[in-house]
Amino acid sequence: MNYRFQNLLGAPYRGGNAVVVNNTLLISPVGNRVSVTDLLKSETITLPCQASTNLRRIAASPDGLFLFTVDENNRCLFINLPRRAVLHRLSIKYPVADAKFSPDGRFIAVAAGKLLQIWRSPGFKKQFFPFELIKTFADCNDRITSLNWSPDSDYLVVGSKDLTVRLLYLNKGKNKKNGYDSPGTPVQGQNGEDGNDANLRKRKGFDGKVDELDEENGRYLHKMKWELLKKNLFMQTPAKLTACDYHKGLDMVVVGFSNGVFALYQMPDFVCIHLLSISREKITTAVFNGLGNWLTFGCAKLGQLLVWEWKSESYILKQQGHYFDVNCLAYSQDSQLLATGADDNKIKVWTVSSGFCFVTFSEHTNAVTALHFMASNHCLLSASLDGTVRAWDLFRYRNFRTFVTPTPKQFVSLASDQSGEVICAGTLDSFEIFVWSMKTGRLLDVLSGHEGPVHGLMFSPTNAILASSSWDKTVRLWDIFEGKGGVEKFDHTHDVLTLVYRPDGKQLACSTLDGQIHFWDPLQGLEMFTIEGRRDIAGGRLMTDRRSAANSSAGKCFTTLCYSADGSYILAGGSSKYICMYDVADQVLLRRFQITHNLSLDGVLDFLNSKNMTEAGPLGLIDDYNSDTEEGVDKQTRDKLAYDLPGSMPNHGRPIVRTKCLRIAPTGRSWAAATTEGVLLYSMDESFIFDPTDLDMDVTPEAVDAALKDGQTRRALILSLRLNEDTLIKKSIIAVAPADIPAVASSVPFRYLQRLVEALADLLDKCPHLEFLLQWCQELCKAHGNSIQQNSRNLLPALKSLQKSITRLHQDLADTCSSNEYMLRYLCSMGNKR
Repeated sequence: MNYRFQNLLGAPYRGGNAVVVNNTLLISPVGNRVSVTDLLKSETITLPCQASTNLRRIAASPDGLFLFTVDENNRCLFINLPRRAVLHRLSIKYPVADAKFSPDGRFIAVAAGKLLQIWRSPGFKKQFFPFELIKTFADCNDRITSLNWSPDSDYLVVGSKDLTVRLLYLNKGKNKKNGYDSPGTPVQGQNGEDGNDANLRKRKGFDGKVDELDEENGRYLHKMKWELLKKNLFMQTPAKLTACDYHKGLDMVVVGFSNGVFALYQMPDFVCIHLLSISREKITTAVFNGLGNWLTFGCAKLGQLLVWEWKSESYILKQQGHYFDVNCLAYSQDSQLLATGADDNKIKVWTVSSGFCFVTFSEHTNAVTALHFMASNHCLLSASLDGTVRAWDLFRYRNFRTFVTPTPKQFVSLASDQSGEVICAGTLDSFEIFVWSMKTGRLLDVLSGHEGPVHGLMFSPTNAILASSSWDKTVRLWDIFEGKGGVEKFDHTHDVLTLVYRPDGKQLACSTLDGQIHFWDPLQGLEMFTIEGRRDIAGGRLMTDRRSAANSSAGKCFTTLCYSADGSYILAGGSSKYICMYDVADQVLLRRFQITHNLSLDGVLDFLNSKNMTEAGPLGLIDDYNSDTEEGVDKQTRDKLAYDLPGSMPNHGRPIVRTKCLRIAPTGRSWAAATTEGVLLYSMDESFIFDPTDLDMDVTPEAVDAALKDGQTRRALILSLRLNEDTLIKKSIIAVAPADIPAVASSVPFRYLQRLVEALADLLDKCPHLEFLLQWCQELCKAHGNSIQQNSRNLLPALKSLQKSITRLHQDLADTCSSNEYMLRYLCSMGNKR
């Protein structure tokens, strides 16, 4: 299965700067990846390219084609933004505090320690060493903290930690030497010791022309003098100024403070236009868009990015990911929605196509451990460690039912039958399974028998049998509706961690602590076969491990399983950087996905460097950082994520890479993984696959085009289906006349039906010919209805994709028709009044 990375959901903003490109594209760092949000279309995507560690700085070219990113190891990536591909790489010796493209896009200025380096932007040219160092300024007495270019790309304003700002001249002539202002000359005052004031200075005697340079020493012949024009006290003591941006066209400045307050000032008199508080935590980034009407703020402590329109005083964007690890996932039946629950006690529901969260539920008071979508798509169930199971209405966005127990329990698993009448939840502490009625909310039954936490719970897709797995080394089957209790018991040699039913209900898979996946026949009660996965999931050594990754037994087991829509393969993940995909029929490993390459997480490297080990422990776990807020990134953000319990191994600031939950969409076209970095979405990529189903010497793209030219649409469609070329199939479908659709649909062989349905589902998302495509769907159902019913298991993913596309179109048309109806009523009523 050719799956590729599609998007990243639920990952919070944890620091670094944000930039706005083309007025509407917000680009921000998310871990070691880059997130791009379209503020007009309300869509967000995450680029597939990864840095070696978490990103520290981002710079965008003026035309929006290139990105320059710098991570915590000072390794840089030069990215083609439209193609989402890495073009070049660069390593810088000193810590990078800031980086910016010149306004003409030809140069990149990088503040590396006390040095200011000017690099030539490589562009699209293929070179052996694409980055060319043009010039290095080394006259700063302390570390450079910020920089900015002049509009003509000739000057650089550089601020350093010694509270001075220098104006540097970039000499582009071939015969001239480096030109710069006198070292230490203050040009613009920086923040004072309390960080709560700002100075504005101007140069005397400057007539707008570039000063002449002395060829011998490279200094200005006309001496520059500066005077204090205006000094403003922000009156936010003891808060400090933490973010600032200036818009030249509006002559306005936006500043953010460490107490969560931001202010908007009109220059040069510092006239306060707005003064608002958006949180109680420090604002880490503040930036204007190109037009100056939108302001973007980032708060690393809350993991939140806000886009605010200052004229109307309204939010354009208010997105916040899960601050702590995501524990559970659930797809809706039409695969359009994805629900996530996390350790921050919140439940978020996302639109998969846009990557936006449209509702957040925060009524739970402890970690959310399990989620389940009802068949209607309008009801979501959640279980939590706070001892409640809640039902959420996705129409009114409210909690309409809460299921509780006589004594407080901690729920870790959740299941519902196909009719949605019975709700079951497994506990962590009492080892029981509680059964409630969905209609009345009353407790119906308590199933006892397990001797360990019930971490796996699922109803059979075809009957009312409930399967449960526990750490007591057993899997039990329960008949709830007949009142028979436990009807079957499957014993194992190790603790059972999770279980899952195949979509047809004829197979049950469960994983055990020894790294094996056991497959059972639930009808006969026999074990069919096992898959040994210890070697497949092994990989990654923690900094505190005494043994190598190959010899360590920790984490070599699967904690989450998920069948594909047709049951042909199974996904398995656990406390590892890998997700394994197995073929069920042949019991072989098909593919292994590495969820991240981020070295800021623990467990990514297979081999550790011995020089990083000291007598006090690994260097990465020793907190020798002097400042909480340096270089614009809060280094202490992920520290103290949990309390150190007695006997536990502390690991401050280094989250361990793992996969907590896996879910495959009902359409079978994508799947999601709840990992340490967030929710990773993978989708099927068929754009570059040549996989013909019935190839012959006469089956060629030229033959398809010739048949279309002669008006033989039926022959062209059959040839394109045999060739299995997506563009040709869609071209042949569109070429069929509406009157010929019944004849052509009935002549399509059944073996090509699944590919044809997939093409129709894709066309419904992109093609404007709605009635034409719906007629195709109707005629296919008329001609092949019996065959579809008999082979529903194989056609289920394609049919669910078609259902998803039709449902989305129905919702869009319903909203449009309702709006038009009310508008017409209003116009008619106004006409009658006249």
